[in-house]
Amino acid sequence: MKRLAIGIYAALTVALMVWGFYQAIYVAPTDAMQGEIFRIIFYHVPSAMVAFLFFAISLAGSIGYLSFRRNRPMWAQVCDAWALSGAEVGVVFCTVVLTTGPLWGRRAWGIWWTWDARLTTTLVLWLIYVSYLLLRRFAAGPQVQTLAAVLGIFGALDVPIVYMSNRWWRTQHPSPVFGGAQGSGMDPSMVPAFLWNILAWLAWGILILLLRYHVERQHQKIAAAEAQQALDA
Repeated sequence: MKRLAIGIYAALTVALMVWGFYQAIYVAPTDAMQGEIFRIIFYHVPSAMVAFLFFAISLAGSIGYLSFRRNRPMWAQVCDAWALSGAEVGVVFCTVVLTTGPLWGRRAWGIWWTWDARLTTTLVLWLIYVSYLLLRRFAAGPQVQTLAAVLGIFGALDVPIVYMSNRWWRTQHPSPVFGGAQGSGMDPSMVPAFLWNILAWLAWGILILLLRYHVERQHQKIAAAEAQQALDA
């Protein structure tokens, strides 16, 4: 039943991705000022939103691990698996953000990169979580999970800074499309394509997250069994 449910969910996710692509490329009208390059927004913004969500999951998992590591070790391992999975998938989507942004910037600004507040804080966020993943991959010892949890919490503090950066400071990055100053927003004819792509990328991200969490839990169980065998020997 689990495999069937995953298969159905995966098929629905692929259908949503295809439908979102169709909406973004063929249904949404061309922006009068930017031309076709504006269609990157249908991938850039949803990827950023999903990345923020998964970094929040990593934050919750990190806090949970630190809370339960002494009195409820099983819960702590579950939280740690969510923390690692959220960080990995968040980095993937943040990489999409840092790739699609310069593609748009090269056409709109004539440059690939500028040390703008929004761009710089997003790069810092990506570097922190890449450091988190490198710590988990290459460091060894009983304190690795604890150190990683602290780093994961520290990295999550940058998320609200990234989100608010083009509200707090004058930036070259475009002003907020939603919830910005008077006159901000998106043409109603473009909104359905935008919402479909948010749903599609969210579904895709959740699928990857669940698969990665399952793999990590299996790794934890194998490691625990090996440790128990070593003690018994």
